[in-house]
Amino acid sequence: MSSESDSASGNNDYGKAKLFVNDKLVSEFDVVSDSMGSEIAILGSSLRADGIKNIGSPLSFYDPGYSSVASCSSDITYVKGDGDKGLLFYRGFPIEDLADSCDFMGVSYLLFYGDLPEKASLEEFGDDIKQYMILDEQIADFLNGYRRDAHPITIMHGITAALSSLYIDIDANDFSKREQIFKRVLAKMPTIAAMAYKYNVGKPFVPPRTDLSYAANFLNMMFSSSLDESEPNPVFVKALDKIFSLHADHEQNASTSTVRMVGSTQANPFSCLASGIAALSGPIHGGANEACLSMLEEIGDVANIDKYIAKAKDKEDSFRLMGFGHRVYRNYDPRAKIMRSICHEVLEQHEDIDPIFELALKLEEIALNDEYFIERNLYPNIDFYSGITLRAMGIPTNMFTTIFALGRMPGWFSQWSEIYEKGSSKICRPRQIYTGNLQKNINL
Repeated sequence: MSSESDSASGNNDYGKAKLFVNDKLVSEFDVVSDSMGSEIAILGSSLRADGIKNIGSPLSFYDPGYSSVASCSSDITYVKGDGDKGLLFYRGFPIEDLADSCDFMGVSYLLFYGDLPEKASLEEFGDDIKQYMILDEQIADFLNGYRRDAHPITIMHGITAALSSLYIDIDANDFSKREQIFKRVLAKMPTIAAMAYKYNVGKPFVPPRTDLSYAANFLNMMFSSSLDESEPNPVFVKALDKIFSLHADHEQNASTSTVRMVGSTQANPFSCLASGIAALSGPIHGGANEACLSMLEEIGDVANIDKYIAKAKDKEDSFRLMGFGHRVYRNYDPRAKIMRSICHEVLEQHEDIDPIFELALKLEEIALNDEYFIERNLYPNIDFYSGITLRAMGIPTNMFTTIFALGRMPGWFSQWSEIYEKGSSKICRPRQIYTGNLQKNINL
């Protein structure tokens, strides 16, 4: 197996980077770029050993939040947030093209297998997934251990982890075994999420239907009764499918990095996915669209917008407009443009506009035209539009993060699989800078 530094392919024409400490040369590092030529990386895995060798002390880079550390090389997703416009590619395909031509099953296939499927392969892929949608009875019984008011993402986390007790002794080095688990993951997660919702609202669970599409099946499990044979609103089905696709992967964010870090220990894949769900459940990660709706409810009325815009512009005020700007995209989130169109299509299904939607549309107008927002690139992002869209589809706010997790499953799993595909299974072990006491004496 190659080391991670060995597998960091790209342009190697950048020579060497030299590190000096107190004018003493400590190390020379290879420098490479990504395949787009937009990111240059110093291969610094020898730093610790070089420090011991040349100055008698181990060295490490101190970078809280890992904002300047590349933890892996990957062929899956490319994100670029600066420049004229934001870019997001899945396996080399722009997200705009995929949103126009692929459904979520096609996107999932692409992320895992590396290329878009032929029609026959996609149909076979979808049929395989449908046969695994039912949960084991013991896992279903696991629900009863939760309080009825437990957050659905908490239930999803626990049940996903419990699946590791059913699927054991997986040879992750065998691609066919990873493929089998991938199909089971895609099949069972909507069932888990819908069960969590039904349990939360105290209604009987509706079994999955093999005659419906992936998104339609999930909406049916959430909102229908067991005797209802009708199909969900096709506009809502399309919208949810696009939401899944737009959230399918987003490079090495907190939850994806967590999946890969846990995966580096060779933990069970369901345990790895559960760790990703746990990371996503944090309010400043997967809870962003939920926070956006809470902000809109706080503003309450269009008449209050000017007051809250002034608060947002005041650096001394703690109020922040949620759903505007993005940590990665220093311009416009490419997913937001797609999501904006979907959002408006869903809103058109309502004869009477919800005051919250009216408020959201007014905020959108201001953000797209106000110089303060334009100069700071504080454009509405995907969380702004997806939160409004999900609410308009009748999905309760506490299910937003769970739906985010459903969409992210193919990305998380593909990132986990890539550890074995690239042979880069070196266990993750970040260093620290110890700032505590040197020694304390015990005085009893």
